[in-house]
Amino acid sequence: MLTGKQKRFLRSKAHHLNPIFQVGKGGVNDNMVKQISEALEARELIKVSILQNCDDDRDSVAQLLANGSGADIVQIIGNIIVLYKESRENKQITLP
Repeated sequence: MLTGKQKRFLRSKAHHLNPIFQVGKGGVNDNMVKQISEALEARELIKVSILQNCDDDRDSVAQLLANGSGADIVQIIGNIIVLYKESRENKQITLP
């Protein structure tokens, strides 16, 4: 679990990132969770955007993605979810 200080730090790092995944009408599926896990392993910090046509609410989407990929939810802002997971092979971010 992330502390408030760590979340603030990660939010500042995520600020300039663009979302690399979109959750749409199909919602969250296994393939998406797998791809997000791989992206987290490569990048540690990613943004996911939720499209207007997504049937699930953003909190449940964030929870599904976080549980499926073993990531922490850094923040949910508008339709953007920021996820963080420490990389095993490719560690770039050192948390305070």
